[in-house]
Amino acid sequence: MRAAVVGAVGSTAILLDELAKARDWEVPIVVTLPPELHGRHSDLVDLAPHAERLGARLFCTGKTNDPATLSAIDEAEPDYIFVVGWSQLCSSDFLSIRQDKVIGYHPAALPRLRGRAAIPWTILLDEKITAGSLFWMAEGTDDGDLLAQNYFHLAGDETASELYERHMTCLSDMLGEALPMLASGKERRIKQKERFATWATKRTPADGVIDWNESAKAIDRLIRAVGRPYPGAFCFVGKRKITVWQSALVAEANPYHAMIGQIVAREEGSLLVQTGKGILAITDWEIEDGKPPRLHASLRSVRDID
Repeated sequence: MRAAVVGAVGSTAILLDELAKARDWEVPIVVTLPPELHGRHSDLVDLAPHAERLGARLFCTGKTNDPATLSAIDEAEPDYIFVVGWSQLCSSDFLSIRQDKVIGYHPAALPRLRGRAAIPWTILLDEKITAGSLFWMAEGTDDGDLLAQNYFHLAGDETASELYERHMTCLSDMLGEALPMLASGKERRIKQKERFATWATKRTPADGVIDWNESAKAIDRLIRAVGRPYPGAFCFVGKRKITVWQSALVAEANPYHAMIGQIVAREEGSLLVQTGKGILAITDWEIEDGKPPRLHASLRSVRDID
């Protein structure tokens, strides 16, 4: 079987690794972003070494549905096209290159959380169970028939990096079963149940701004949802931006009387901050000029004059 691969991130690399291991598969082309567009994804992976190892042509494009892109994929004569780790929509012209033979991966329990930023939304919504979904791409948004789906539980303190890695494992496991099945000529197609469908909207780095009026629990969830490999939650102290990568809830009774957003203590590199409800410990953070904020400084959602 011949597989064309379209993608640019960690999940794309997982797919290429699995195709390299699978019997009866070859990869004639890998479509990815050119170097000047690598900034589009915080979790971007350079796929050139993967393509070279597979003997595949590396085709770089910023436009999925550009005639040159469509032509390059078609000329590779794939039996299946895998679009994994690629945030652009695929047009009807793209899907018709190999009608009903285009496969995608979505890091959510489809039909739940169709759309964008599924991993951050999974944490923000405090989901208890999620899944990885391999599906047959159609013209709708993540609404094609399911090829495979693996469910797993989430921890109450799950972070984006942990959930990301769990999806990489989930994808690898599913491909280990799906690729031999497809190579044998079998295609599982299970219709999604529309009554359970929900949609997740696009998120941008700006959506990581911290509102200290929220509770410590809500802010901690935001920090966990948008941390590595994503751009991170952030706030400002004066003119300086602080990116917050990790935090911890403080279980003890609050002995401080402070304004919301005020740093009430510094303990072993952590900043203890008064929120709208409770104290939050910032345990991993970066500040623009590297100079730690002073004790009792106020953290804000917007830049201010220090």
